[in-house]
Amino acid sequence: MLLDPRGPRFAAAVTSVVLVLVLLFSAGWLALAQAAVFAVAALWPRYSPYGLIYRAVLAPRLPGPTELEPAAPVRFAQAMGLVFLAVPVLGPLFTAFGLLAAFLNAAFGLCLGCEVYLAFRRLTHRPVPSRVPAPGG
Repeated sequence: MLLDPRGPRFAAAVTSVVLVLVLLFSAGWLALAQAAVFAVAALWPRYSPYGLIYRAVLAPRLPGPTELEPAAPVRFAQAMGLVFLAVPVLGPLFTAFGLLAAFLNAAFGLCLGCEVYLAFRRLTHRPVPSRVPAPGG
C-alpha cells in the first residue's frame, strides 16, 4: 500500500495539537482518544480518522503528490505512538516524547517511527521499501 506523504504530516500536526492539550490539561480521556486513533491508524490505516479528514477535506484542494511512500513505516510509527500513550506509569514523559515525534514529522517531515522501522529492516537484512513516483506526478 502506498500513500501520499502529506497525509501523515497532516496527522502528525493534529496529533501534536492533541498531545499539547493532553499535557496542558492532564486530559487522560484525550490521551485515550489519541491512543485509539493510533490503534486504528496502525491496524487499519485506510480508516485512520486523521487520514479520512485529510483525504476528504485537504487532498481534493491540493495538487496530486509528486511521490508516494510505503505505508509500512507509517503504520509502525503509529503503533509506536500507541505504545507510548499506553504506558500509564510514564504517561506525561512518554506523551512528551510522542509530542516531540509528532511535531518533528509535522514541521520537518522527519518521522522518527519510520526511521526506527527502516533501521530495524536494515539490521535484520530485510529489503527496505522505497518511495515511488506518484502516477502522473
